[in-house]
Amino acid sequence: MSARPQPQPPRLRPMRTADLERVLAVEQHAYSFPWTRGNFIDSLAAGYLAELLVDERDQLIGYFVAMVGVDELHLLNLTVAPAHQRRGHASTMLDVLEQRCHDHRASALLLEVRASNDRARHVYRRRGLVDVGLRRNYYPAAHGTREDAIVMSLVVPGVAP
Repeated sequence: MSARPQPQPPRLRPMRTADLERVLAVEQHAYSFPWTRGNFIDSLAAGYLAELLVDERDQLIGYFVAMVGVDELHLLNLTVAPAHQRRGHASTMLDVLEQRCHDHRASALLLEVRASNDRARHVYRRRGLVDVGLRRNYYPAAHGTREDAIVMSLVVPGVAP
C-alpha cells in the first residue's frame, strides 16, 4: 500500500495580466465594491508588488497588491478567496509583506480597511498593526453613500526608518 503524497503548501508567485480573469472572479465574489480590471492593470503597469497565493495546481487562494513608497509599503489590496478564508492564508501573505518591507527597506506597512470590516481589522491587530488615522468617506458604500477607512500601520522590526 503506497502512501498518498502530501499536498504542497501554498506558494506565492507574481501576478500577471493573464491571471486577471481568475483574480477578478475572486474580487467580485469577495467584495460588494470590487476593484476593476483597470485597477489591476494600472497596478501591474506601475510596477506595484502584486502576487498570487496559489496551491500546487496553481489554483488561486488569494492575492495582494502593494505600492513601495518612501520608507513604507502601502498595502492596497489583500484578498483571500471566500472558499479559502479562515485558514491562515491572510497571515501567510502578511508574513510575505513584512519580508517585502525588509527587501525594500520599508520601516512600516500601511493600509486602509473599511471601518465596518471587523474581521479584517481583527486579523491586522493580531498581527501587530495599530490604528493610526481615519479617512472619512474613503470607500463607496450602499445606496450611493460612503464609508470611512481606518488607517493601520505596522512598524517593521529590524528596519531602520
